[in-house]
Amino acid sequence: MSIKILADSACDLSKEHYNEYDIEMVSLTVHLDEKEFADGREIKPKAIYDAMREEKSPKTSQVSPQSFKSIFTSYAESNQPLIYLALSSELSGTYQTAKMMEQEVKETYPDASIHVIDTKCVSIGLGLIVLRAAELAKDGASVDEIIETATYHAKHMEHIFTVDDLEYLYRGGRVSKTAAFVGTLLKIKPILHVENGKLVPLEKIRGSKKLLNRMLEIMEERGTDFTNQTIGISHGDDLETAEKYAEMIKEKFGAHDIVIEMVGSAIGSHAGPGTIAIFFLNKEYK
Repeated sequence: MSIKILADSACDLSKEHYNEYDIEMVSLTVHLDEKEFADGREIKPKAIYDAMREEKSPKTSQVSPQSFKSIFTSYAESNQPLIYLALSSELSGTYQTAKMMEQEVKETYPDASIHVIDTKCVSIGLGLIVLRAAELAKDGASVDEIIETATYHAKHMEHIFTVDDLEYLYRGGRVSKTAAFVGTLLKIKPILHVENGKLVPLEKIRGSKKLLNRMLEIMEERGTDFTNQTIGISHGDDLETAEKYAEMIKEKFGAHDIVIEMVGSAIGSHAGPGTIAIFFLNKEYK
């Protein structure tokens, strides 16, 4: 029986990807204007960015325990293997909730082949891992092979990104009020990355042109094997800059397989409009 890959909406993949690889998706919740929306299903990321530009503050909450219990139970009952690749446990309680529900379901179905993996990744960094796992599942790989390759990709996935306004990260508790104020005042742009699943500031750059070039320099310093891997770019409602990056990456590194997606509503609620992120492996592609 085929192995099913489950992703959460924080992987920021498009419906086309879910359909092409028959990936199941579970939604985080976005709260805006006192209403709740299922991320990736009931609200467009553009609506979140427009609201943030109007100085509204959308909030998010993790996937509900009941959602996981329902999905895990259905796969346990049908005896179909399921691998859930979760966004970083450092950024959401979703992974821990999934682990709890996995244990609960396995009390009733001890032989259920349900596997919950903390990727320590987010956005298209997570999305690329999900796609690789789904490719392997489609090609008939075993559960162990898929988990081993997905874990390798997760361990070696680089996230290099910048935000247009530090205020959004301040609201989400990612930077101090002073840093946000000074950064905005001096037009300083932060470059951040993900380290052990956490968002960590890397450098501060003054000026957008320098920023573009420096992000590519970091990519060159950290990455490898660019012609053999899929590179991800995600953006907070700034397709023009994302496409400019894609052209620069193709020209500089000879990369030809680049996935560009908008940062989804859940992640975008914290990063804000104007976010640009690049994702790539720092080891050979597997």
